[in-house]
Amino acid sequence: MHIPFSILCLPLLIFILGACQPQKEFTFPAHFPPPIIPDRNPMTEPGINLGKRLFFDTNLSNSGRISCASCHLPSHSFADSIPLSLGDKGLILDRHTPTLINLAWMPELFWDGGAKNLESSIFAPLTHTKEMNMSLHQITSRLNQGVSYLKQFKATFGTDSVYSAYIARALAQYLRTLIAANSPFDQYFLTKDSTFLSTKAFQGYLLFQKHCQACHPPPLFTDNQYHNIGLNKTFPPNNEGIYQGRFRISLDSTDIGKFKTPTLRNIARTAPYMHDGRFTTLEEVLQHYSHQVQSSATLDPFFFQNKTNSPRIELSPSEQEAIIAFLNTLTEQ
Repeated sequence: MHIPFSILCLPLLIFILGACQPQKEFTFPAHFPPPIIPDRNPMTEPGINLGKRLFFDTNLSNSGRISCASCHLPSHSFADSIPLSLGDKGLILDRHTPTLINLAWMPELFWDGGAKNLESSIFAPLTHTKEMNMSLHQITSRLNQGVSYLKQFKATFGTDSVYSAYIARALAQYLRTLIAANSPFDQYFLTKDSTFLSTKAFQGYLLFQKHCQACHPPPLFTDNQYHNIGLNKTFPPNNEGIYQGRFRISLDSTDIGKFKTPTLRNIARTAPYMHDGRFTTLEEVLQHYSHQVQSSATLDPFFFQNKTNSPRIELSPSEQEAIIAFLNTLTEQ
């Protein structure tokens, strides 16, 4: 039995399309918490359509060769398929491009939480010299030359010109529609019908609850917090502290080496993994937790809850296989 996505959702927002036009509903999953949508940027059908156009438009890059979708691949659940993406000038980015799914529930953005909301997060990739390599003035000047864009911004925001704030708002509206919530696990979770999970996947679910759920709780499968999971022993301050994780933003020494917990939804489609894309497979990820955790002052205490003196999560090969079987049920069909 397959549950239609519409049944999984509850109307929370309504598009206001004008007094003479019919209303349309936009839905969010009923088994998810309320999304984070600022009052200044309510979701509308014109806004979402404009944001989608901007997301795929190469005119937002200096060279006109790449768009947001060049690194956030729709076919890859809006992540990149390589460890470190190449920006507008062919320069290698410093961190792995993460998935954009379920950003409507993310209070802070980027691996270190450097953006406090989705709207403000838009400006960093647009203006960074290694990414889209544009100034906000360049972007607005370029888009203001397009008649169709002027009409679309007018219809969406009631403005006669393209302004950077409205570019960010439109993109944020579109990004909030990138939702993953109808996986086999969701169908099991909502119906308690065991046929949605294989025996091995259910065994993996029990192991996941014991070993992984503390940082990856359902339904979002992220706690939206920051953890040092033992990828490195040292965290050099060079390159503007990019390797120091959350400390780069908080300046709290207890945050050195901590990075944001990614969602596990659609995890089978978003390889490679970790903030630097170092692991190619889920097998490598679990082998890290089982045998390769690096100890440091800010390592998450969870890794010391085992019977050995070394920090790790004790998982046998068969247990790792079961957890991976479960993780595959978090990917939409």
